[in-house]
Amino acid sequence: MPAAVSLTPQVHWAQRHQELYLRVELSDVQNPEITITDNVLHFKAQGHGAKGDNVYEFQIQFLGAVEPQPVYKVTQRQLSITIKKVEKHWWVRLTKQEKRPLFLGPDFDRWLDESDAEMELKAKEEERINKINFENRIPKDPFRHLKRGYLFMYNLVQFLGFSWIFVNMTVRLFMLGKDSFFDTFHTTADMMYFSQMMAVLEIVNTLIGLVRAPLLPVLFQVSGRNFVLFIVLGSVEEMQSKAVVFFIFYIWSMVEIFRYPFYMLSCIDIEWKILTWIRYSIWIPLYPLGILAEAVSIIQAIPVFSSTGRFSFTLPYPLSITIPFSVFLQLYLVFLFLGPFVNFRHLYKQRKRHLGPKKRKMH
Repeated sequence: MPAAVSLTPQVHWAQRHQELYLRVELSDVQNPEITITDNVLHFKAQGHGAKGDNVYEFQIQFLGAVEPQPVYKVTQRQLSITIKKVEKHWWVRLTKQEKRPLFLGPDFDRWLDESDAEMELKAKEEERINKINFENRIPKDPFRHLKRGYLFMYNLVQFLGFSWIFVNMTVRLFMLGKDSFFDTFHTTADMMYFSQMMAVLEIVNTLIGLVRAPLLPVLFQVSGRNFVLFIVLGSVEEMQSKAVVFFIFYIWSMVEIFRYPFYMLSCIDIEWKILTWIRYSIWIPLYPLGILAEAVSIIQAIPVFSSTGRFSFTLPYPLSITIPFSVFLQLYLVFLFLGPFVNFRHLYKQRKRHLGPKKRKMH
């Protein structure tokens, strides 16, 4: 039997000062064998070419020295090979032999003459220099690590504080049952005072730009909680033995034992997916329950402040009208159900950004 004739695919080439590009016209390539020995490229692969589905092969002896590690990429329609020159200069032709092989032709999609290639090289170098200059113009914050350390410690302290409240209340609930409802304030108020006074720093951090967050939701949450804690509950003893205090403190601490660790880990660029999901989901049931508990405390406080006259004041002459503090509590009760929409809207946007469907990358 006569020896099988070697089939050669059509190959297109182009060059730059540093690299050579070969495009082999074969589709559905399988088992490519591509090596370079003594500046000679050896190619062999199964694929679909001009003679149908067969094994195709060729050799190219390059004009100059090249690196022996070619890089190739296979697609459904063709195979591309990139080869680095040992020396960075322009070749007058691709092959050592002066006569161009019949299977080899220019790749007009990537073809540039020497002057155009030099312009391309200069453009890339200018782009690289401009990028370096731009990065150097960006002022580097010398206090970056100090700020991160401060935020990490702040969130850690708040996490420990609210964790203490939550664990203390949970243990007392299991040990004393419903009886623990009525002395919640006396057993945990000091730690809650400390944690909520610390929370004022969240407003400060937002104002000075240390934390990127909209000011209004932070202001509403911190000031609203502190009003309930220090004024409604803390200023009259009659409110401190109410069962509603347990539910307010428990809901607040349950939210924060997930929120503060999330921010704490963010300071050191760590994300725990389950914690992220809880942080942006737990508010859905707990925030409405917290608002309801705070509203109950306000309703219970109105007759107490009316009877004691605490914080009531009289307008100056000639009006001389005494305005009881309970009027402000009634106005705050309206605000309590309208104001949180700002927080809910902010939290919904945050949840959508962190937990929404990720855009699929186009390949």
